Amino acid sequence: MDSKRTGYIFTLLAIAIFALQDGISKHLGGLYPPVFITMIRFWAFGAFAVLMASRSKGGLRAAAAAKRPVLQIARGMLLAVQIIVIINSFTMVGLAHSQAIFAAAPLFVALLSVPLLGEKVGWRRWSAILFGLCGVIIILGPGADGIDPILIVPLAGAVLFAFYVIATRFVSRDDSAATSFFYTGVAGAVVLSFTAPFYWTALAPVDWVWMALLCATGISSHYFLIRAYDLLDAAAVQPLTYLQLVLGALIGATVFGEQLTPNMLIGSVMVVGAGIFTIWRESVVARRKAGTPDKP
Repeated sequence: MDSKRTGYIFTLLAIAIFALQDGISKHLGGLYPPVFITMIRFWAFGAFAVLMASRSKGGLRAAAAAKRPVLQIARGMLLAVQIIVIINSFTMVGLAHSQAIFAAAPLFVALLSVPLLGEKVGWRRWSAILFGLCGVIIILGPGADGIDPILIVPLAGAVLFAFYVIATRFVSRDDSAATSFFYTGVAGAVVLSFTAPFYWTALAPVDWVWMALLCATGISSHYFLIRAYDLLDAAAVQPLTYLQLVLGALIGATVFGEQLTPNMLIGSVMVVGAGIFTIWRESVVARRKAGTPDKP
């Protein structure tokens, strides 16, 4: 019981810090190129990944020994691009609106897992996916002139993240979680370093403080999430991550003066409900395949 309680504490800490990280990203993204912000963030993340790998069993050699190195590197690049897109979304669309659309990422994961991973999705999950996608349409709020083109940015961020998750699931068949984490940080940091000559920007002294906080939140949030997954099943952790949507909406409304429209609220409830049901059904199917009795 104590380990589960600790796991939930780690989960909630990670979620709260991720929300704070998004707020800082929005602030800095309005002042500096998102590519530059992401590069600095990945330098800190990459250093943290190397540190974690060096302290793990087998050290750096074991962590770097990937059976699918090309796909691992591609994963790191994909996440880096996704973060650039989502920071752009925070500044162009708003924090709350972006988080509402990004909450659909688990639905896209379930949808893409069929053709890309060969997974079977039953009628219950198909129904949840369709219900959630209807929620996404409500959030997008198409009018007489169609969908506002700017809303494609957070939607693209959600799809990119879904591809990243699919790639992560694929490499997990052969590589350990430690190896995947190592390549996520290091590959992203190395690739983004090539952009430094083109996007390097002089930071105001006060913004170095914000950048340091962004790096600190990025490292601590990932650490707490790793610890949470060490103590809890993914099915217990993932539904709680939707709290980031709530915290993001609060930060967007109170700090940045964003408006929460009825479409955003109704659509978000639909997306979150569908996402939680999809995650729960995936865990049920996984336990049945493993021959583990369903939990009440």
